[in-house]
Amino acid sequence: MTMTAPPTRAARWPAIRPWLGAAVRLGLAAVWLFAGGAKVGDLAASGRAVNAYQVMPYDLATVIGAALPFVELALGVLLLVGLATRLMAGVSTALLVVFIAGIASAWARGLAIDCGCFGSGGQLAAGQAPSYLPEILRDLGFLVLAGFLLIWPRTPFSVDGWLAGEPPVEGEDE
Repeated sequence: MTMTAPPTRAARWPAIRPWLGAAVRLGLAAVWLFAGGAKVGDLAASGRAVNAYQVMPYDLATVIGAALPFVELALGVLLLVGLATRLMAGVSTALLVVFIAGIASAWARGLAIDCGCFGSGGQLAAGQAPSYLPEILRDLGFLVLAGFLLIWPRTPFSVDGWLAGEPPVEGEDE
């Protein structure tokens, strides 16, 4: 009777990575869908939230604020179905870097605002304290997810894989 060594971590990675990638893709899709969905009902409030950062003229901030929920919803839908996953991960990365920089800038300048990430945002009421560190850490976590998809965009049950004629899971035949 021959004993075989248990698989090493490196040997298990090819089997685990696609499924982890699918969870990452769906998780990031949920984040974008929730963020966009929370703002799409009140585009004026989204514009005010962007304006609260005080980094661009009011008119530009309101246009960006009104467009942002639709960008987030599009990212969410495309990630959900797995279409152009690497590109969507790149756009997610860019947006998250902008969001992190904006929050850090507001913190450094002593602004008292709600980031508006998952709702209307804007100026906080007197006596309310902003929660910049948790917001930055949360967005850094989302940035890690986007980075994972930049490196490993192919996941099971994605339109990308279907268009490429790949089996649902690497190593399996259809």
